[in-house]
Amino acid sequence: MDGFSAIMLTKQGGFLGPIADILGWIMDQLFKFTTMFGIENIGLCIILFTLVTKVLMIPLTIKQQKSSKLMAVMQPEISAIQKKYKGKESDQKYAMMMQTEIKAVYEKYGTSMTGGCLPLLIQMPIIFALYRVIYNIPAYVQSVRGYYETVISSLPSGYQTAQTFVDLAAAQKMPVDKFNYSNVNTVIDLLYKLTGQQWDTLVNAFSEVGRAVTETGVRVVDAIENMQTFFGLNIAYTPFQVISNYFNKVDGTTIFTALAALCIPLFAGLSQWYSTKLMTANQPQTNSEDNPAAGMMKSMNVTMPLMSVFFCFTFASGIGLYWVAQSVFTIIQQVGINSYLNKVDIDDLVQRNLEKTNKKRAKKGLPPAKVGNVDEMLKKIEEKEAKAESAQMAKIAKTKALVEESNKYYNNDAKPGSLASKANMVAKYNERHDRSKK
Repeated sequence: MDGFSAIMLTKQGGFLGPIADILGWIMDQLFKFTTMFGIENIGLCIILFTLVTKVLMIPLTIKQQKSSKLMAVMQPEISAIQKKYKGKESDQKYAMMMQTEIKAVYEKYGTSMTGGCLPLLIQMPIIFALYRVIYNIPAYVQSVRGYYETVISSLPSGYQTAQTFVDLAAAQKMPVDKFNYSNVNTVIDLLYKLTGQQWDTLVNAFSEVGRAVTETGVRVVDAIENMQTFFGLNIAYTPFQVISNYFNKVDGTTIFTALAALCIPLFAGLSQWYSTKLMTANQPQTNSEDNPAAGMMKSMNVTMPLMSVFFCFTFASGIGLYWVAQSVFTIIQQVGINSYLNKVDIDDLVQRNLEKTNKKRAKKGLPPAKVGNVDEMLKKIEEKEAKAESAQMAKIAKTKALVEESNKYYNNDAKPGSLASKANMVAKYNERHDRSKK
């Protein structure tokens, strides 16, 4: 089995697979780049990797922030419409009227109700693919994977059934009876999770592993440890695991390492909270009583950073390092974007949006949209609805007149509802029926 076929076995499929492959290739190039300077460190590559992905997504971020800036101007009109129909949302007719009026406001400013969501929808698959790559780096970064393949090639035949290997697998909650350890990819998944003490156990049990060296003459075991260590913290460990090891005097964990592990969740929460605060600076500030969604968003801006703190304690430190780097770069990026957007003229922004919209409408053979007054747009909509309602009322009146004429004919010369009127109705029906036959 060649290297490429082997690496594909540990990768997860789905529509995120190709995106994760591309991101993994980018990280592999970054690892090779830092290696040129004698630095082989996954933590540093994660930071550079985060920087590259943030730069690549700047156009989408600016587009989303422009939509938010427009929303700040549009929100008073939208809130007025929502207040107008407050308490009537359950009525289908009024709900449709409210949506129609809100749509007219969006058309006035040359945007759409989904304009701000589209950039976010594009970013979400990229973000999920990022987590996949960082969570299982050896599966996507071939340069890193090579070190683990060297370790496996130095292991003796039948190592999978050795008691030491079985114990190490059980310690990482990867029981042998449920995993195929003849598959090199599964073994790499296990090796990537080993602690320093567990590596020593492996070397003591299989001396060949300790003698394996890299092309530069460095022991592979030492190279892997240096590669996975960032400021004294192994990025494959969880912060909770590191802190527990310190208090339990396990694996030689120092106070510095424990503090570094503690800082990752705390920095992740604080940086995310501040970056969110900067991102919402250009967004509309609405009353939560008039707009429940706005109140929910404010609540999420507090709860999400707290959730980040919790998750970073239980996820591998590499994930937490990515979250911190991502939030820090977002803060730097957002300061620049806010400065740029403060200089953007709303009228020019609306005009450019309309120009783009009209180009799309021209391709479909539709007339160009114009910046109009919302009241005029609503007047046309109301006139159209009034005509439809008048036509419906005329149809009902015509039906009613036909019913009255029919009742008058059949109830002639008899008291309505009497036995005589019913007999008269039958006789006249037969009379009409006979005439139709002739």
